[in-house]
Amino acid sequence: MKNRRKKSYRVVKYTLFVCCYIFWVFSAVLIAVGVYAKVAKESDVVDTLFTDPALLLIIVGCLMFTITLFGCFGALRNISVLLNIFIGILLIILLMQITAAVLCLMFTDKVQERTERLMIKAIVRYRDDQDLENVIDFVQKKFQCCGVNSYSDWSKNIYFNLSDHNPSLEAGGVPFSCCKRLKNETVFNTMCGYGTQKMKQNPASRIIHTIGCLDKIIGWGKQNLLLVGGMTLVLLFLEICMMSLAAVLLRQIGNVQKRKRKTDTGRNLCCKRRS
Repeated sequence: MKNRRKKSYRVVKYTLFVCCYIFWVFSAVLIAVGVYAKVAKESDVVDTLFTDPALLLIIVGCLMFTITLFGCFGALRNISVLLNIFIGILLIILLMQITAAVLCLMFTDKVQERTERLMIKAIVRYRDDQDLENVIDFVQKKFQCCGVNSYSDWSKNIYFNLSDHNPSLEAGGVPFSCCKRLKNETVFNTMCGYGTQKMKQNPASRIIHTIGCLDKIIGWGKQNLLLVGGMTLVLLFLEICMMSLAAVLLRQIGNVQKRKRKTDTGRNLCCKRRS
């Protein structure tokens, strides 16, 4: 019976430690990438969390690093306080995720409106941040879209603004990531989007993708509900598993401490009787 208890205790302890350690290392990598991206920038113009990928990586990485640190040391050193903090933080995050999911379902229009504003803000700051520029280019190429609602949204950016007084060479155009790739094209023309805002939608659609990214992303989400839902459930399952392991370990630590107290009390009584 004793051996079974010890074996079960070790399995729970080291399983929790390994899980926390993997996430701990992953969070350290996120922080390192975020810091490198932030330092590598020539100028720090972007100051908004949702439009600065480097800042987002640093914050998410630091949060994960702190939480998993509590779990790692709590499991390894059998520190009940750290394990309780670990469970408490994970529980708060779990409740926040469930609340956010419910609110998104209840207020879909408001969430969509807020997302649209953030995306427009990202377009306005397109040339100000290299990381943000890369993210937008990736999204436009991946979803074969341009702008938020349409390709004309790029007029909100000072470099692509459709104005006679705009001295930029890209005035009235769109980024190259909006362009359609031709079959068997070996050299890609990065100036393919120049002047496309001056065209009507039908002629422009032969050169660039004219549909906005917001509709494309929403459409992708609807088509891949099982994938998105599955990934969300996996994340929630991992959080619940780690909380359960920490709770079981806490109970085992409590039982070990109770047995130790009983043993110490028994020894003290024996010593008193002998004396």
